[in-house]
Amino acid sequence: MSRIRWLGLLGCVAWVAPGFAEESLIKHYRETASKIVAAAMADDGGWQKLEHLTTVIGHRLSGSSELERAITWTDAAMRAEGLDNVRKLPVAVPHWVRGEESLTLVVPVERKLEMLGLGGSVGTPEAGIEAAVLVVESFDQLDALGRNAVAGKIVAFAVPWEGYGATVRYRSTGASRAARLGAVGALVRSATGRSLYTPHTGGLRYDADAPQIPAASITVEDAEWMKRAAAQGLEIKVRLRMAARTLPDAESANVIAELTGRELPNEVVVMGGHLDSWDVGQGAHDDGAACMAAWHALTLLQRLGLRPRRTLRVVLWTNEENGLAGGRGYRDWLGEAVAGHVAAIEMDGGAERPVGFGVTASGNDEAAGKQATDVALAQMREIGELLATIEAGEIVAGGGGADIGPLMREGVPGLALRTTGEHYFDWHHTRADTLDKVEPENLRKATAMLAVAGFVLADMPGRLGRTAPTN
Repeated sequence: MSRIRWLGLLGCVAWVAPGFAEESLIKHYRETASKIVAAAMADDGGWQKLEHLTTVIGHRLSGSSELERAITWTDAAMRAEGLDNVRKLPVAVPHWVRGEESLTLVVPVERKLEMLGLGGSVGTPEAGIEAAVLVVESFDQLDALGRNAVAGKIVAFAVPWEGYGATVRYRSTGASRAARLGAVGALVRSATGRSLYTPHTGGLRYDADAPQIPAASITVEDAEWMKRAAAQGLEIKVRLRMAARTLPDAESANVIAELTGRELPNEVVVMGGHLDSWDVGQGAHDDGAACMAAWHALTLLQRLGLRPRRTLRVVLWTNEENGLAGGRGYRDWLGEAVAGHVAAIEMDGGAERPVGFGVTASGNDEAAGKQATDVALAQMREIGELLATIEAGEIVAGGGGADIGPLMREGVPGLALRTTGEHYFDWHHTRADTLDKVEPENLRKATAMLAVAGFVLADMPGRLGRTAPTN
């Protein structure tokens, strides 16, 4: 195809790469993209980096010594590779410590229940809390029962799985909703559709107008058991012990490396993932694989001698899991230079088989935003053709991520690397998020995708989402 046409909201607009005349991105970058993909698919450097991160360092919660070890190692290794402008951008991050914790069923029988305290939760008294359990299946049911039924009890949210977005709200706000009615603790069904008796942690958010009560996740199996037991009229009582505490903010850092643009160094395409993880498992899918794929994509481009027109920057953000301080810190550090950002790519959906990218652009109003996204989609679909050989070129509307959110709110087009997403929430925020769940070929494909998309977006004459009038 020599030209992409569509009806814009303000009239007939065509995107043509200035200086390319009638040549498409597909034709112009096909040979280069083939070299990048071949190099990525034949290289195990990204896997070796992920193996070190997960095996030698392990999980990496904000404020922990493990996260700081990961930052120090990444910074030193990037420098050793000779990448440009490697630096650590200081960021203050929350410092929550889990401590010892346990959950025991006391009535109708005594047995230990698997649990994980929710990030940011307060702890219990040293002796724990022993109380009757009130099982609810929705916020509506909780509110309908009212204070007389809830006060003094531990509320168990045995809610159905309705997808992550719908189910995770009980983890985020359930404790405050229950506390407002007098509950002394909260237990929340793990946000997953499948479970092998594995609890899933994650952050909660306390409302300012409600007491802070201890909250923990429980397994799908125990949530379902509690629901059945309550339906049969059985009394349920548990003892919850949590030594969780929040310490003063700790110093951390985003890690940055670049290939400096050969013509427009102040224009930037940024890509990356978050280096922090929860304090269980190894943070392999969430989000170590993304960090290593983005970093190694930059390494491969350097080795191939490919330097784009604009600067291609990798950022390994800190504190995505329980604060988003890294994304905000990066935006603040940029200041007015944010206007030079051409695109932001985030990978934060695990490293299952990748299928393509989601894309969102913005404008001064809704109409302009839709037009910019249409332009960006057309451009990205050409880039997607360059990834057809690894079946990873599907381009759809809707991209972004938590760490690039502050950039997108400033008008920077956002892209999300998409995968099949078949098993991600089986492992998400669990002890089972480990390296053995990552397929090396999928990691190589993600590396190839980031290298190709990052390079073309940084090298093509026009900016993503921008139109140019035809001559």
